[in-house]
Amino acid sequence: MYQFSYAEILEDAPEIGRERERAAFDRAIDLMKIAQRSDASRADRETAVSFLQNLWVVLIDDLRNAENALPETLRADLVSIGLWSMREAGEVLRTPEHSLAALIEVNTSIRDGLR
Repeated sequence: MYQFSYAEILEDAPEIGRERERAAFDRAIDLMKIAQRSDASRADRETAVSFLQNLWVVLIDDLRNAENALPETLRADLVSIGLWSMREAGEVLRTPEHSLAALIEVNTSIRDGLR
């Protein structure tokens, strides 16, 4: 079975790729908002963190690819944001009272930038 690279998909239909990225960020943000509620369970927080970290793993892998068409400085900035998001998400699990507000705000800004 032939597997398409992420770059090939974006090359053929960049608007579809960006829409999928926005949808993934929407899902991550929705999960974090659920996990931020006062009645959220540890499982809610784990689900939100896992989804966000997995999303950034995929994005960082693509951003580090030399074939990624984004400017190098933008790619580096996004990788830094992704690594911060992953570390901050880990802190959310280690410290139950740790707020997800910063993660929600930063990832919402990234999502909004995909428009």
